[in-house]
Order: sequence, then C-alpha cells, then structure tokens
Amino acid sequence: MRYVDEFRDPQLAGRLIEHIQAVARRPVRLMEFCGSHTHAIFRFGLRQAMGPNVIMRAGPGCPVCVTSSADLDRALALAGMPNVIITTFGDMMRVPGRRGTLQEARARGSDVRVVYSPMDALRLALENPRSHVIFLGVGFETTAPAVAATMYQAHARGVPNFSVFSVHKLTPPATRAVLDAGEVALDGILGPGHVSAIIGSNAWRFLPEEYGIPCAVAGFEPLDILQGIAALVESVVEGRPGVFNAYGRGVQPEGNPTALAMLERVFQVADAEWRGFGIIPASGLKIRPAFADYDAERRFPVQVERAGEPPGCRCGEVLRGVLEPYDCPLFRRVCTPQHPVGPCMVSAEGACSAYYLYGGEPA
Repeated sequence: MRYVDEFRDPQLAGRLIEHIQAVARRPVRLMEFCGSHTHAIFRFGLRQAMGPNVIMRAGPGCPVCVTSSADLDRALALAGMPNVIITTFGDMMRVPGRRGTLQEARARGSDVRVVYSPMDALRLALENPRSHVIFLGVGFETTAPAVAATMYQAHARGVPNFSVFSVHKLTPPATRAVLDAGEVALDGILGPGHVSAIIGSNAWRFLPEEYGIPCAVAGFEPLDILQGIAALVESVVEGRPGVFNAYGRGVQPEGNPTALAMLERVFQVADAEWRGFGIIPASGLKIRPAFADYDAERRFPVQVERAGEPPGCRCGEVLRGVLEPYDCPLFRRVCTPQHPVGPCMVSAEGACSAYYLYGGEPA
C-alpha cells in the first residue's frame, strides 16, 4: 500500500535498529508522549528489537485517559438532563467516572450517541430542533481545530440547539508537568506527530533550552519512530540536545497557521484538570465569551463532587510514566479490555491497552 509500505520496509528498519544499538552504548531513557506511539512501538515489536539500553516509558498522550473523573461526571450530569443529546467519540463511552460510564447512562435511558466528527454532532442538532445537542470535546491540539471550525460554522448559521463541553488539553504543559515532578528520570522525549502537525516542531524547543533534553517529532509508522529514536539516542550520547523533526512530510517548524488561527479565534488557554496530575496551569482550552452561546458549561452549569481513582487503579501513575501497566495490581487480573477499571485500559491509545494487547512484560 503506497505511503504505508515504504515506511514499513523491514530492511531499512533493521539498519536503523542496528544503528540505534551501536550508538546506545549506555542506557538511554525516553518517553513517548503519545499513546499512538506506544501502540505502534508494541505492535511492531520495536521495544524488544532495540535492545536493553533503549528504555521507553509511555506518557500522558491519551486524551481519553487524561480526562478527569470530575469532567466525566459533568458529562454524565449533562446526559441526565431532559431533551439533551450527548454526542461523543466511541472511546469515551466506557471510561468510568464516579457515576458510572456514558454507556451505562445510555442503558438507563439517556440519549448518548457516538459520532465520528463534531460536524456529525452539528448535523444531528439540525435534524433534531426540539433537542439540545452537546458535543463532548475531548482531545489535544489535533482534534480541537475541527471542533473550533464546527462551532464557528454553528455560530455563522445561527444554530441555537448545539453546544460543546470543552475539555480539550494542550500537550507541552503536560510534558513540563512530567519533567517538573521529577518522578521519572528521562533523557529525551519522542514528540507526537499529529499534535506537532498543528503546533509545529518549534513548540518543543523549550525541552532542550529549559530542560537540557532533546525532542524528536515522529510519525507513527515503524521507520518514522525508529528515525525519531535514532535522533534522540544520538543526541543524548553526543550531549547535543535539540529538536529533531523525523516527520517532515507532515510537520513544519511553525505548524499549521490556519488551524492555529481557528483555535485562537474560538478558544482561550485556561487551567485544566488532568487525570493523574490534578490541575496543570495553562493546559486546557476553554471557549471564548464571543462563542458563549455554544459553551455547554455556561449554558448548563452543573456541580459535581471531586472524585478519586477507582480503588486499586494506578492509571494516574501510568500516565505520569512513574509505573508501567504491569506494576498495577489490577492489570490483567481484574482490569481487562472486556472489563476495564481505569481509562488506560479502555482507550485505543491507552498504555494498559497496548501492554495487554501486545504482551508488554517486565524487562
């Protein structure tokens, strides 16, 4: 398949792995921020192939996983209101909050529907003028521009029965939070390719400049990831931290100016609560007052109690890179994809899901 096979060439992958093994003369500890990277690394067997000196830790780059229990409880409260249709991506349906899951709310009679894009939710609002359609806006810089564009269109068309509950989050502040906490020693960061397509590779310059560690932006095919890791290992061993773009076909240094302008028009940066972290300053996107009519938090204010993790669940530590999934006492015993206890086992980008599906074991 064109545009895929050339990035899965086994001979080129083998040469990159040999190069990484030769350069990594001492242990190099890296974090892949993005959950899609975690799944690809396991799916293609890259972790084992690179050898013991390249130590990879999964990071908080799973938007479903880092959505706080309190925000999920707010979504459940909105789902319980009369004449409201909650729309969301499929991964969110089974994420547990203190009051259960959206899937359970639907079973109890709430109108909760899975959509494939925010435009699907807007279309649903136009088709159901007697109901109010709320889109649950979960995601990072990758998905937020499409939500912003949908709100802009709803505003332009004067659609009165559509709004967004925005729990969008920004990735660089979470990376800072991991490093500032000092709970896990890291030599470099494998940066998310799709997020960086929006914010640009320059957005990661704070890592070498302020923390003295390199960042390599990578795509999600094996050669993309191996090129990124090779750049990180070379940088660490040679002591020359910088930002390296191993995803040149998708990422520009300045990002996507059209998408960034749309984000700026509709959203403003605000503090946000992350599962496993608590409040991270300036790490979320809230809706600007100019679009208040499309802000579900303002139109339907609900109060919820703060909630902790399910008993025994270690998702918070997994998201911070402090623990690996098999360090959680519930992993594989109680918590499975069929019966998930925490969000990291639910989401297709969750670290626990990757370890479960592809057999991650202690080194």
